[in-house]
Amino acid sequence: MAFAVTSSSALHSSSLSEQTKVAQFGGFQSFDRSHLPSSAVNFSRRRCVVKPLNAEPKRNDSIIPSAATLFAPAEMVEKVEEEDFEKLAKELENASPLEIMDKALEKFGNDIAIAFSGAEDVALIEYAHLTGRPFRVFSLDTGRLNPETYKFFDEVEKHYGIHIEYMFPDAVEVQALVRSKGLFSFYEDGHQECCRVRKVDPVFEGLDGGSGSLVKWNPVANVKGNDIWNFLRVLNVPVNSLHAKGYISIGCEPCTRPVLPGQHEREGRWWWEDAKAKECGLHKGNIKEENLNGNGNGSVYANGTATHADLFNTKGVVNLSRPGIENLLKLENREEPWLVVLYAPWCRFCQAMESSYVDLAEQLAGYGVKVAKFRADGEEKAFAQRELQLGSFPTLLLFPKHSSRPVKYPSEKRDVDSLLAFVNALQ
Repeated sequence: MAFAVTSSSALHSSSLSEQTKVAQFGGFQSFDRSHLPSSAVNFSRRRCVVKPLNAEPKRNDSIIPSAATLFAPAEMVEKVEEEDFEKLAKELENASPLEIMDKALEKFGNDIAIAFSGAEDVALIEYAHLTGRPFRVFSLDTGRLNPETYKFFDEVEKHYGIHIEYMFPDAVEVQALVRSKGLFSFYEDGHQECCRVRKVDPVFEGLDGGSGSLVKWNPVANVKGNDIWNFLRVLNVPVNSLHAKGYISIGCEPCTRPVLPGQHEREGRWWWEDAKAKECGLHKGNIKEENLNGNGNGSVYANGTATHADLFNTKGVVNLSRPGIENLLKLENREEPWLVVLYAPWCRFCQAMESSYVDLAEQLAGYGVKVAKFRADGEEKAFAQRELQLGSFPTLLLFPKHSSRPVKYPSEKRDVDSLLAFVNALQ
């Protein structure tokens, strides 16, 4: 879909960009210009009202008085323009990215801006450049980005002759968080609080719909990742140097790392947390309930209560119940070692390793090693975290033959050869 109207009752969006505290149009977002009166603009027949903010239209006359200023005025104008976005979305359903971009810039001009995260979403800037129309770009600087990303911002500005409008978190909130919890609290209690302070702010949601009430455009919604990279190569578009080092999804430096071939891109983000939590919060209001299962870039994952086909269904993999794995924990001298995967059927990373785990079970058949699975989401999650070292899904445990304590598989290499080496070293 080229774009979607999002509200508390109708949520849908997918974007390559890290979207921020403003009225958004998918990969790029709407702004109220600083010279307009203090007002909100009603773009949609769903009454998606958006508030203006202070941005950085020009370097020489920036209207940001300090690095931590974002605000929305109190006075509102009821209605400026109406648009049937659902009809327009239908018209652009099969349009090319360039056509969608051109339509957006033609329609909204300076009231729309491209959200740029410093990753492969630079494709949006290239499409805007190709239209020949004036365009605006903004980015959210959390203060924790990689040096390579900051250098990339500078390179993009020089390449296109533009000034990126940088948005910054509230300095008081950041200071309070760091003083009370330190610089790396997210490793201990999750990334959501830090992301909320540095990236997510409800002030810039739609007035009546809360999270997800904004209208967003995404010109590359129907374009595959490989096609985007081919586009960037053919047009010699500058890219973040981190991509050449194995980084795919790029965010803040402490929360981003390279991934291995075959791994999902989100495994490089917040790797110490459950797969379902691998989203900063900027997008979660834009996704339909039925799409909360990791479908598409940037999607979040279900909470384990939805219905999904079970995994690892083969005779070679024993399905352990709660009493079964509790008994396994109690045994101090086992007759044979056990390899157990703690999994959740909705987890994309569990789904991705299903074939290798089944192949491993077949190879270990007859070699005195039991291969098993234990579903550890839902009501079993707290138990698995407390007793089975569950950090994120999937977690692999080897119960050695003569040891009471299981050994947790430390790597994210889940191919058959790596798993066999782990088993052979410890059984």
